[in-house]
Amino acid sequence: MFLNGERVWARSGATFDAIDPATAEVFAKVALGDKADVDTAVASAQAAMGEWAGLPPVRRVRLLNRLAGLLRERSREFAELESVDVGKPLRQAEDDIAAAASYFEYFAGVADKVFGSSIPLGKGFVDFTLREPLGVSAQIVPWNYPLRLASRGIAPALACGNAVVAKPAADAGLSVIKLAELAIEAGLPAGVINAVTGGRETGAALASHPGINHIAFTGSVPTGIAIMKAAADNVVPVTLELGGKSANIVFADADLERAAASAATTLMQNSAQTCTAPTRLLLEESAHDRFVELLSSRIKKIRMGRGLDNPDMGPVVSERQMQRVLGYIEAGAGDGATALTGGRRADTPGLAAGYFIEPTLLDSVARGTVLEQEEIFGPVLTVTTFRSVEEAIAIANGTPYGLVTGVWTRELSKALTVATAVKSGQVRVNSYSVEGSIGLPFGGYRRSGFGREQGVEALANYTQVKNVMINFG
Repeated sequence: MFLNGERVWARSGATFDAIDPATAEVFAKVALGDKADVDTAVASAQAAMGEWAGLPPVRRVRLLNRLAGLLRERSREFAELESVDVGKPLRQAEDDIAAAASYFEYFAGVADKVFGSSIPLGKGFVDFTLREPLGVSAQIVPWNYPLRLASRGIAPALACGNAVVAKPAADAGLSVIKLAELAIEAGLPAGVINAVTGGRETGAALASHPGINHIAFTGSVPTGIAIMKAAADNVVPVTLELGGKSANIVFADADLERAAASAATTLMQNSAQTCTAPTRLLLEESAHDRFVELLSSRIKKIRMGRGLDNPDMGPVVSERQMQRVLGYIEAGAGDGATALTGGRRADTPGLAAGYFIEPTLLDSVARGTVLEQEEIFGPVLTVTTFRSVEEAIAIANGTPYGLVTGVWTRELSKALTVATAVKSGQVRVNSYSVEGSIGLPFGGYRRSGFGREQGVEALANYTQVKNVMINFG
């Protein structure tokens, strides 16, 4: 772990294995923290708060920019670590490290611009507001994008003067430890970023700790609910980014080639282990055959392999995750879905030992079935058809989630009709990714969570407002 500026083992001496998902082999031993280690981490962050929050904001700007610069300098080192830890192709890991650095650069740019306002009360009075840090922010990070998502929360927390205890997922999170270590090299005070590793018990101890002043969690709905309950006991604000079942709506008038290329990228990007992945394809019936043909031909060309070999797609993160995804595919077959590509564990030489699933396109997925309703979190696209704009909207809104919706059409009025009607935190029209998107507010509706990360809206998560009224009359 990394506590109070130092690499340390768990007090108990307990460890767990880090497994390369491409080979199923152990490549590292990781400290298995418990409540005592969480206590140390929180105390370390509390002790660092005074110095960090008391720095002139312009100095926090410089330090955060320095940390971003070191991340860019060491990007290959971090990317190789994440590629082995998570299984993703090296170039995708490199993109994640660049995004992590961009978060620190973005929020460094606003660290000296977090200010309040004055409120007129009339003659003899001055009234103003202050935006103050909350205190110690717990960042509970998922395994799919460890450094990227840790940085998404850590950067604004630090920019506002908070200290952080980060808890990466047990399945993958070694880069988060390395980030905490790099912060010391950048000149941040010891204890401003702490990384405590472990399993569910470690996360539960952190979420329920009375010394925590804010919790940011990205992960599953059941875990998010448990964290909310723990936070309620201490009356601590929570930011939750939970599951997604994002609809990707393709109308017949769309640029089908571009839409198919984007949909294929969905599978390749981290094996679709992404909460925003538009894995629920909604196709206008008249475009179905042509689009499925375009998409299938692209999917069949996807090269799988170990992340360090830079394939198109790597394995899923663990055996447990592999079995979960294969279970969904089997359930889909029972509900009448047809596999147009893939549909099974890869068994070719060099892949059979790892957690590889063939990129899978499932057609004729009926509304209300398990495949159509539940987040699969693996390289599986489902296809459901519609006949009208109204039906497309109804299907898109027909799950408990509401994170992202994709829309592909050449008609502006159609795009805006969908964008304003879907219950979704983000709507992406004719493109599913764009450089600079870290400045866009991001978060969900309904069971996809609440609160917004990214952009200036994220600053509200990490500050509290104090009002000061002075009677000088």
